[in-house]
Amino acid sequence: GPGTKELMFLLQILFEGDILLPIPSWVSYAPQAILGRNKVHWIETTSSNNWFPTAQQIENIVQLNKNKNYLLFLNSPNNPSGTICKNLSDLANVAKKYNLLILSDEIYSELSFSDEYDSISNYNPEGTIISSGLSKWCGAGGWRLGFFAIPDSLNNIKNSLKKLASESFSSVSSPIQYAAISAFTKDHSNYIERTKKILKEVGMYVYENLKSNKILINKPEGGFYLMPEFINNKFRTSSEMCKNIINETGVALLPGSVFGFSENKMLVRLSFTDFDGEKLLNNTSGCKEINQDILSKFAPNVLEGVSKLKHWSKNI
Repeated sequence: GPGTKELMFLLQILFEGDILLPIPSWVSYAPQAILGRNKVHWIETTSSNNWFPTAQQIENIVQLNKNKNYLLFLNSPNNPSGTICKNLSDLANVAKKYNLLILSDEIYSELSFSDEYDSISNYNPEGTIISSGLSKWCGAGGWRLGFFAIPDSLNNIKNSLKKLASESFSSVSSPIQYAAISAFTKDHSNYIERTKKILKEVGMYVYENLKSNKILINKPEGGFYLMPEFINNKFRTSSEMCKNIINETGVALLPGSVFGFSENKMLVRLSFTDFDGEKLLNNTSGCKEINQDILSKFAPNVLEGVSKLKHWSKNI
């Protein structure tokens, strides 16, 4: 389809049941559920569990009404936290126990910093729809092409999605389809490994230089986001804090409230991509490590932003 967002929207339209959303979740899951007239159950998470729900939390919700259909959204590596889900087997077991449908949003899977990406479909293949596309790993956000990998056990959903697709977007534009042939058939492993190395080193620089007694933050594990929490009593809402940060430092952050957190939690999403990726790729070929000298030359905006945020946090 023309991006995974469209496919997820069609899934939420045809799905009749309740939606299980971890906090935090990508900004479009909940609005799409509302448009699809599905009730959303928000699931609180903790940094100690990498900002993912536990199997017990899901079971507690489902046991309140076992007769309903449930769709669990799982996004790992996660937007906005940059973390990876470590309890996939437990989540898969509870999904199988109660026949829950899982939408595994794996759009950042190729940018996982671990050696091998682990999908929840490895533990519950018959109940999992995998969602992915071109936009993240090959830097093609405007080239709208996404896909669902649907098992034969969910053919009823696949057939319904085909009908909805036929009556909405019909097809992905031909030029994008031709471009996708190259993306999906050629070997891009070297490019992906180098991209992951750059993102990991940039993310680790931001993490190491921001973490303090004023800023709590999980280590980056994939993608290009981090989710710092600023410890302060100065602001009433995360939105208010983000407005102050951009006015004082010029650093743009998204408040945690847009990802499901309550307004009084001072969590934000930080994207560490304000650099020229092509220049970094061209100038780090063969480098064993990407040190601060390289980052200061080819990612100066990231270093400046980190410095300004660190200084700002000391004065709140």
